[in-house]
Amino acid sequence: MRIFLLLAIGLYLSSSTPALAVPPTDITQAPVCRHCGMDRGKFSHSRMRIEYEDGSTVATCSLHCTTVELANTIDKLPAGLSVADYDTKKLIDAETAAWVIGGSKKGVMTGRAKWAFASRGAAEQFIKTNGGQMISFDDAIKAAYDDMYQDTKMIREFRKMKHPKHKEGMPSQ
Repeated sequence: MRIFLLLAIGLYLSSSTPALAVPPTDITQAPVCRHCGMDRGKFSHSRMRIEYEDGSTVATCSLHCTTVELANTIDKLPAGLSVADYDTKKLIDAETAAWVIGGSKKGVMTGRAKWAFASRGAAEQFIKTNGGQMISFDDAIKAAYDDMYQDTKMIREFRKMKHPKHKEGMPSQ
C-alpha cells in the first residue's frame, strides 16, 4: 500500500503544472529587476544578467533596464552579458545571440521590441510569424539607447495612469 501511495505521489508531481517547477538560479537569486522592480520570472523571456570584471552581477528584466544599468555604472567593465532566449527562456550570450527588433509582439519596457534568440533560424521563424528585422547585438543595444527617452516617457505615463495619486500637480507622498 505504501509503494502505491508513493508511486501515486511521484506520478502526480512529475505530471503537475509548471507552477511546481523550480525557477532558474538567476531568477531565484534576483527575482525582481534592480531598476524597475518588475518580476523577472514573469518576464523570463526578456531578462538579462550582467557580470562585471570585479565579480559582481546585476539582474534586469529587459534590454532597456540593462542599458540603464550600463549607463549608470560607466566606471565598471562588464565581463559578460547574458540574455534569455525568447523561446526557451534559457540564458545565452547576448553578444552572439540573434536579435530581432520590432514586430507585432509587445516589448518589455520599450515601445520597440528587442528579442534575443539562441539561433538565427529561431529568429527567422519569429520574423515570419511576428514581423521584425534581424539585427546584431551592437545594433540592439544602440537601439535601446536611442529609444531611452521615448521609453522612459512611456513608462512614466503608464505608471501615472496606474497610480492616480501621482498625477501632475499633486505632491507625492
